[in-house]
Amino acid sequence: MRLLLLSNAKTEGMRYLEYAIPHFQSFFAGKVERALFIPFANAAGDYLGFEAKAAVAFAEAGIQLESVTRFADPVAAVRDAQAVVVGGGSTWKLLRDVRALGLLDAIRARVQDGMPYAGWSAGANLACPTIMTTNDMPICDPKGFDALNFVPFQINPHYLHGNPPGFKGETREERITEFGSLNPDTWVAGLREGTGFVVEDGVVRMVGELDCRVFKAGTEPCELAASADFSFLMTSQAPRA
Repeated sequence: MRLLLLSNAKTEGMRYLEYAIPHFQSFFAGKVERALFIPFANAAGDYLGFEAKAAVAFAEAGIQLESVTRFADPVAAVRDAQAVVVGGGSTWKLLRDVRALGLLDAIRARVQDGMPYAGWSAGANLACPTIMTTNDMPICDPKGFDALNFVPFQINPHYLHGNPPGFKGETREERITEFGSLNPDTWVAGLREGTGFVVEDGVVRMVGELDCRVFKAGTEPCELAASADFSFLMTSQAPRA
């Protein structure tokens, strides 16, 4: 199984997904010419607009991006794809739509058989056992929280430590601690902007320059550098929905 799970697409001072182009080039390594784009996290439903926005960076990485909405049979498109790319946005809508179209099982089967999977934000959440550590407002009913379950741990994209001055609501760490109190056997990785994980044959390594903050009930949250050993994340147990 080969996964590229990124925290975000937008980076200050850079074009959409520009920071990720070297990661795409390294991950796909010239073996993928076309990738099937899953755009359903776009809450407005502008799927071809989303495709065009993301396609610029992929073109610079040497990959043609095609939205699954261009195909009459989405499941067949997944079966025939060289790779699948899942964009960010609303995790709730993304899961609802891929489940309704039968794409959850189709993507899972192909990726388990070796097809590369890349996703950012909601697309990274979808690779987890559930979407229970997304930051997104539940704008629709996905008919269950279970996701692709490619990795046994949870990801919290766009991780931000602490709160901006003047904001007194719960911090991201407090929210993740609440999740841990109900799911004590599950690791959660807080991925900051510009970072992500590459998972290949069960081995996890981090990309990007910022630290990753990891959480699990009964342990102190800690900061790990990108060069750290993240193999412990694969010992996690899926959360209890």
